[in-house]
Amino acid sequence: MSRLGELGDKLRLPLISAPMFLVSGPDLVIAACKAGVIGSFPTANCRTLEDLDAWLSRIAKESANAAPFAVNLIVHRSNWRLEKDAELVARHRAPLVIASVGSPAPIIDKIHAYGGKVFADIASMRHAEKAIGAGADGLILLCAGAGGQTGWANPFAFARAVREIYTGPLVMAGGIGDGVALKAAITLGCDLGYMGTRFIATRESMAIDAYRDMLMASSMDDILLTSAFTGLPTSKLRPSIVAAGLDPDELPVRGMINVSEDINPDKRPKRWKDIWSAGHSVSAVKDVPSVAKLVDRLETEFESAQ
Repeated sequence: MSRLGELGDKLRLPLISAPMFLVSGPDLVIAACKAGVIGSFPTANCRTLEDLDAWLSRIAKESANAAPFAVNLIVHRSNWRLEKDAELVARHRAPLVIASVGSPAPIIDKIHAYGGKVFADIASMRHAEKAIGAGADGLILLCAGAGGQTGWANPFAFARAVREIYTGPLVMAGGIGDGVALKAAITLGCDLGYMGTRFIATRESMAIDAYRDMLMASSMDDILLTSAFTGLPTSKLRPSIVAAGLDPDELPVRGMINVSEDINPDKRPKRWKDIWSAGHSVSAVKDVPSVAKLVDRLETEFESAQ
């Protein structure tokens, strides 16, 4: 984990519990860090700056001697909260900040000023070049099959192509559901894996029981790629769309991205509340363990993978 520097010093596994909208909260983040992987959450999960301040205070305190935590900032120009959220993140000195839906440039200096690191989500070689040029400390490869906002590129090809032009930390996102897949990502030249869907079905996530039950009942064939809900290609659970009274094959066309509306629960259509994200790795979800037990299992799989 030499490319990770201090971020890798306390890691038991080279893994990030991905920041998931309406799923990742303090309990999940703290449990992940204590289990020896990077726990993360999006600031969009906090309705107010006061909530964000409280979450950051609690996470920093309760994970002080554990693995580092990460905060996800949506850097798209429509996110009016970005500057204030970034100021709070900097005040709490989050070790790692993940920049999504745009260039990391607006937050680089603020995070670097206290010694924090910025990893940028990328979905193409052009995105990679821009993030490197902006000074990102690491790149998160959004590959085909990732839950929520996803990419289109094959992970084998994407990881190898980016590694040819970049010597810094790489994180693979998309389709990692067990320790064997995590080992494969490391073999390809990545330094960390991103695992989201599997952590939704843990006791510490904010997901409701119906969401967890649907994950266990679903397979990869139940994942639908659509831009209807966010304006970006997003992996959703087809059964949840049906349950909301919508036809998955006749979804409305979404126009421009508007992050400020999407993260505001008072502006989102109420029936979208129970339209849930998941990635291709949903086939690996068979139970709802604690985070600690899940990481124990992942470590065994990772160590035994050939």
